[in-house]
Amino acid sequence: MNHLPPQTTAWSVISLTKMALITALYIVVTLFLAPFSFGAIQLRFSELFNFLPLFNKRYIVAITLGVAIANFASPLGLVDVIIGSSSTFIVLIISYYATKQFKSLNKKMVVTTIICSVSMFTVAGQLTYFYQLPFFYTWLTVAIGEALSMSIGGILVYWINEKIDLTK
Repeated sequence: MNHLPPQTTAWSVISLTKMALITALYIVVTLFLAPFSFGAIQLRFSELFNFLPLFNKRYIVAITLGVAIANFASPLGLVDVIIGSSSTFIVLIISYYATKQFKSLNKKMVVTTIICSVSMFTVAGQLTYFYQLPFFYTWLTVAIGEALSMSIGGILVYWINEKIDLTK
């Protein structure tokens, strides 16, 4: 037989299971904390998962899918599903490649936090369009919430990575 060992296949059962677990965790954390996960002032703690692609790019797909499913609970519904998940996918790819050359995990995490926080103009745009909220103020409040969520989450992810190899 000419089979590759499980750890060398791109989409092994183990890899898909890890992706499904992260997708599910993103959804559960977002929905459990739903009062804080949506709106002009939000602390979406599930955004801590945005750090996982720094360890393995397979998590770009997992997190994007988690955002898409969780955003069905958004007051904006399908609009937030499409815009939110598309934005997440693009931002995670940008973060992955922007930090790829860094050796320091701390630098990678800081840059990722900045990129994700700045990208919150997409959320501000939706809220401005649908609720006539002031764009720049809304962008600021959502970006601050993103930076706080990712900063707190970054500490947790950093600590978990000390205990568990997140690259596998």
